[in-house]
Amino acid sequence: MIHLVKLAVGVKDVGHLAEIQRRRAQAEPPLRHRTRSMPKRADELRNGGSIYWVVGGLVIVRQRVLDVTLDAWDDGSPCAGLVLDPALVRVAARPMRPFQGWRYLAPEDAPMDITRDAATIEDKLPPELRRDLRALALLP
Repeated sequence: MIHLVKLAVGVKDVGHLAEIQRRRAQAEPPLRHRTRSMPKRADELRNGGSIYWVVGGLVIVRQRVLDVTLDAWDDGSPCAGLVLDPALVRVAARPMRPFQGWRYLAPEDAPMDITRDAATIEDKLPPELRRDLRALALLP
């Protein structure tokens, strides 16, 4: 098993990511993320891998990768389609600098899932405070 890390460009928070994906899944099911390059380790991704999303400079949420398929952009040019489980799982926040494309992430290096109770408490904090506390490593 292997995971991916990907920047969620233009996404404000987890709720915004969920809304974007909900609309995308309704318009063109199944829910998938298109990416230019086909992962060479696609079989490992299919075997329990997840995509870890970087939102606002922090890895904060993941989704299971259900399949990796050949796909096409709107103009017909080929790409890879990462078929995703719609469930977003919050993870212990980890800062990450911007990068192009996606990166592989070994399972032992992946952030831990956080509990529902921790997510509920954290969600009640103002976004600016959450970001500051995460930057200081005071929130997962």
